[in-house]
Amino acid sequence: MRNPHNEPLTDSFDDGTVRSAKSAPERRCVLTGRTEPRERLLRLAIGPEGQVLPDAHAKAPGRGAWIGVSREELEESIAKGHLKGALARGFKGAPLSIPADLPDLAEAALRRAFADRLGIEWRSGNVLAGSDRIAEQARSGRVNWLGHASDAGEDGSKRLDQAWRVGSNAEGTGKTGVRLPLDRAALSVALGRENVVHLALTDRAAARRVDAQLARLARFLRPRDTGQDSPPIGADPPVEGPREGHAA
Repeated sequence: MRNPHNEPLTDSFDDGTVRSAKSAPERRCVLTGRTEPRERLLRLAIGPEGQVLPDAHAKAPGRGAWIGVSREELEESIAKGHLKGALARGFKGAPLSIPADLPDLAEAALRRAFADRLGIEWRSGNVLAGSDRIAEQARSGRVNWLGHASDAGEDGSKRLDQAWRVGSNAEGTGKTGVRLPLDRAALSVALGRENVVHLALTDRAAARRVDAQLARLARFLRPRDTGQDSPPIGADPPVEGPREGHAA
């Protein structure tokens, strides 16, 4: 799927805009042929020397293609030549170089994009950190999203989950905060403060933005989807064509 000719470079999906389902730009996965909102996909940018690299913020100029698969599926598509074939068909005659560690690069890029979003929301005043402060705000019904570092202790997490349920009138529902794919060291770097183990969001729009980035990362990290409705890898959908000075 080609981009509109006048789509600005700065219209990256993580620009902070909360779009409705109808207004969200869609792209097609080059490997499965599925068309989805681009917030759910990862862009692969084609560099001037033909390098294929992840563009998690969708801001790199020039040509690109989009993928919406798990890491395991990406590894398989590279091993079987499906990714190379799909890109070669889309960019006929162009030299292409797919690094062997593209899955590692893609995962690192998605983790950075998620951490970057947390940092932006922190600097915007939308993130709470510190167990006591989170618990107080959660019991008051002011928390819209709750997250725990991957290495957070069970006792502390359960205490905050309970406070959130009380403030959300959700006692007895089993509602809990999300266990994040980042440990406390990574969260501390993202927020620029020490020992971040738990964090919460008070703004609904901020929660949606963080959830979108988290869902994209979780999708990439998930075990391979073996559902009956999952399209086969190796289809031949179109990829994006070149655009002058704009991200595809």
